[in-house]
Amino acid sequence: MRRLMFQIGLAMALLAAATVHAADTYVLKFATLAPQGSTWMKAFNAWGKELASKSQGRLTVKFYPGGISGDEPDMLRKIRFGQLQGAALSGHGVGEIYPPARILETPFLFRNHAEIDAVRASIQPAIDAGFRANQYELLAWMEVGNIHFFSTKPLASLEELTRRRIWQWQGDRFMDAFYSVNGWSPVALPITEVYTGLSTGLIDTVVSTPLASIALQWAGKTPYMSDQPMATGIGAVVVSNKFFAGLPPDLQALLKGSGVPLSQKLIADTRRDDRTSLSVLAKSTQPMVGMQQHHLKLAEQTALSRKAVSTLEAKAYLSADLDRKVDAALARYRGNQAK
Repeated sequence: MRRLMFQIGLAMALLAAATVHAADTYVLKFATLAPQGSTWMKAFNAWGKELASKSQGRLTVKFYPGGISGDEPDMLRKIRFGQLQGAALSGHGVGEIYPPARILETPFLFRNHAEIDAVRASIQPAIDAGFRANQYELLAWMEVGNIHFFSTKPLASLEELTRRRIWQWQGDRFMDAFYSVNGWSPVALPITEVYTGLSTGLIDTVVSTPLASIALQWAGKTPYMSDQPMATGIGAVVVSNKFFAGLPPDLQALLKGSGVPLSQKLIADTRRDDRTSLSVLAKSTQPMVGMQQHHLKLAEQTALSRKAVSTLEAKAYLSADLDRKVDAALARYRGNQAK
């Protein structure tokens, strides 16, 4: 009887220990459009390994790359339903959470990365608070690269886009306003259907970064590119507030603390590889035969972008208060540079 009681007690102790261990283990199911092997996934994989190592296996990340969890709105819907806990998002996804942050990818607003960095730093607390108020914890800021126009045939000017089948990310209100003020009639598609759209002729023009254009295999369909970028695409690494709040304090600190170095690496790596991708596209003979560069009328496009921003402020998609802070920070930075 004593032996039986000992065995029962031992089994209960082992079960209790296993239960405590299981309760103290957390899996972050994380989705992204970034393909496996891309610049972004390399950074994410290293980040996941770091979290697992520093937490001694208590916090691990299970990645769903390459859009296997759907488009960004699909990812956010799955996060709301608890099927995912986090995601890496481009500007479109950011706009689904905190639209005012998209002021940072206003076409033709910034002249270089230094201006972007200075302005973003000045409004970062407001962006963090905006994400948190909308049920997400912003872990890291990222970029997807400089956005250019890519087309299947030459463009003498952007006015020709009124007769082209230009792609618009389905549900993207920010770019819809920009297209509208230019008089363009886009074809709305999820990003997961763009390659097929280019292949079938449903669309003949896209806005993309050199890095993304190569990673998503659009480059082979679009051998003509604008010479000047229209904007730098923004991005964010987020987790749901529910998941973050459910972590013990030490894992919260670990996850949040990993965000700054991850952000720095993502931005630096993206800018480096975007430049490399641009060089590849410019020098390649196949499939980039006939690569031409279309000059943009910057003064005219800047005025149209301002008009689009005003429209989005009136619709409460953008924040007039935050936008004026961006204008002030940009003017201050340029003034200091001039001195």
